[in-house]
Amino acid sequence: MALKGSTEQSTESIRDQMIAAHIPLIEKAAAQGVQVLCFQEVFTTPYFCPSQDKKWYASAEKIPEGHTVQLMQAQAKKHNMVIVVPIYEEDLPGVYYNTAAVIDADGSYLGKYRKTHIPDTAPGFWEKLYFKPGNLGYPVFDTKYCKLGVYICYDRHFPEGWRALALNGAEYIVNPSATVVGKSKYLWELEQPASAAANGVFIGAINRVGKEQPWDDKMGEFYGSSYIVNPLGQIEAQASADQDELLVHEIDLEMIKEVRTGWQFLRDRRPELYGDLTKL
Repeated sequence: MALKGSTEQSTESIRDQMIAAHIPLIEKAAAQGVQVLCFQEVFTTPYFCPSQDKKWYASAEKIPEGHTVQLMQAQAKKHNMVIVVPIYEEDLPGVYYNTAAVIDADGSYLGKYRKTHIPDTAPGFWEKLYFKPGNLGYPVFDTKYCKLGVYICYDRHFPEGWRALALNGAEYIVNPSATVVGKSKYLWELEQPASAAANGVFIGAINRVGKEQPWDDKMGEFYGSSYIVNPLGQIEAQASADQDELLVHEIDLEMIKEVRTGWQFLRDRRPELYGDLTKL
């Protein structure tokens, strides 16, 4: 979802506008029986990293005691739904992370993942100005419905984290993103299916759509195309490239065991030979 509005609004006003746009989608998801729901990267703001404006620090929230997570805890409990909440996190004054909070279906806060790999590339991805690299490793959350992992946007280019999440027990991994047209469009439907197959997991790839003022000239257009891919690397369901929408799909977790007993990638690993990879 892309925000169509002026950056002259207060960050609190923008947050409230973005949340208001998502509440009907939560209600729609509940009506369709959705059990695990994830929003796009830093969903309560526009993707502000094309700017170098300290204003956006004010949009960061505490986790779990901040406004958005508290609100989503109530929504999760109301709908008996696991909700992954990607927002801008303030840890300490002046210390900020790109984070996703995980809320169980009873509304309880299970924990958070902080984006590990932080890009700083042109045009417009000045993320190191806003985000400190994550320091929580690769937690897997034992939710009511599945063992859930989170990887955020740029993280998806690094295969090590997918493997770590799988080894930590993840069955379903979500990757909330803010990704625009360019070379990443080809990689969008290459890397995550490959990672799903390599690790025998389901992956939910979530992206924004449309353009966001005033950075259209820097960023181009978010191409949506969110999808769910199975442990064989097959995309089972996919959203459109240009519409705000809810992608709903039923996954069969039994497929994980079936695939892994056929392709024994985790069994046939040779970690004792990989030590040099951490030294290069």
